[in-house]
Order: sequence, then structure tokens, then C-alpha cells
Amino acid sequence: MLLRRAFFHWLLPSAFLLPLWMVVGWAIFGQSGWALLWVLLIAVPSLFIGQLVLTLLTRSRPSVRAERAVSWWDVLGFAVWHGLTIAVACFIDGAFPWLLTGAIVAALGLFWLQLWQLWNEARGSGARIRETITWSSMSRSDPASSYESEVFIVEERRPQD
Repeated sequence: MLLRRAFFHWLLPSAFLLPLWMVVGWAIFGQSGWALLWVLLIAVPSLFIGQLVLTLLTRSRPSVRAERAVSWWDVLGFAVWHGLTIAVACFIDGAFPWLLTGAIVAALGLFWLQLWQLWNEARGSGARIRETITWSSMSRSDPASSYESEVFIVEERRPQD
């Protein structure tokens, strides 16, 4: 439970820290100006928006809000995606395209995992349209309709004249 709660609290800061790591990784590993353009124009915005969307999808589930902890599937998915994202920012020669492809596939898989979990929780919560009964469809022989309801008025303060 501690690890699941730690991931719950990590989700929002990671939307800011992972894009920052992309810029820091570019500076540490001494990449070219073209790599900086890729980092600033493509990697940082897509990572920021993607992480925010996934965080909102994760936190919108009732079980996550109630427990303030993500599921084990979330832990696995975010650990793989964040690990690949950190590795992409290391700009390893020869492995960069494979790591980037893996990070993109992991992000898309995590997106569908979040939708699937949200759908499964919403399906069981009774969020579907329910059939309602109107007063005209109730029979007169119903015991609930055989007695008259009484109305009580409780005054908090009496009006002072």
C-alpha cells in the first residue's frame, strides 16, 4: 500500500519533473542543438500533456480517490513508462530510437489501461441509465399508497410581531 500511495503522490509532480529531466539530460549528455529543438518543441510538451492527461484519468477513478492509492496495474504501467522516459533523456547512442519507441508504446498502452480501469469501475457503480417508475404506473392496491402521508412543519424560530 505504501508503494501504491507513493505513486499516487508522484503522478502530479512527475508532469513537471520528467520534462525538466529531458532538458537536464540534454545538457548533461552534451547533445546537439537539433536535439535541443526536439526536446523543447516535441518531447517536453508531449510529455507534460501526456502525463497530465494520464494523471487526471488515474485520479478520476473512484477507487483511487477513496484509497488515495493507485492500482498495481498503474504502478507497473507508470514505472515502465517513466523508466523508459528517463532512459530516453540519457540519449544513449544506438538505443535512443528503441527507447523512444518503447516510451511511446508504453504511454499509449498506459492510456488504454487507464480508460479500461475507469470503464470497469464506472460500469459497476450504477452510472447507467435506470428505469424509473412513475406515480401513474403504481397500482392502487399497493400498501404504500393505502395510507395518507402526514406533513409536519417544524419552526426554528417563531416570528416576533
